[in-house]
Amino acid sequence: MSVNKVILVGNVGKDPEVRYLDKNVAVANFTLATTERAYTMQNGTQVPERTEWHSIVAWRGLAEIAEKYIRKGSQLYVEGKIQTRAWEKDGIKRYTTEIYAETIQLLGKRPENSESHSVVATPQVDAIQAPPHAEDDLPF
Repeated sequence: MSVNKVILVGNVGKDPEVRYLDKNVAVANFTLATTERAYTMQNGTQVPERTEWHSIVAWRGLAEIAEKYIRKGSQLYVEGKIQTRAWEKDGIKRYTTEIYAETIQLLGKRPENSESHSVVATPQVDAIQAPPHAEDDLPF
């Protein structure tokens, strides 16, 4: 058994680049930064802040959602899988590792001119998303 699952919470580095392929299939590419805060160890050693950049790829409906709602600086929750691609250019083999998004959720503050609902996007939004629960349905 194996699992290929990634969960990231971070900030978008630049507006998504969206392309439309054959049969009007959308694909969006953007970067997401995740940052580990600086800290001091017990022995006094200081560990600096560290930012990791992730390449995110969203297809079809997720790409269309990205085009409409995601902007540089947006805070996102992204769930997906890691995939590595290889290609050759000028006789040199090159590699890139990307996160193929399966779920994207906008976090943080909404811009003042945005719609009043939050956006949670998955490839099959209606089939996967559960309805919100009333507060009295909570088990605690």
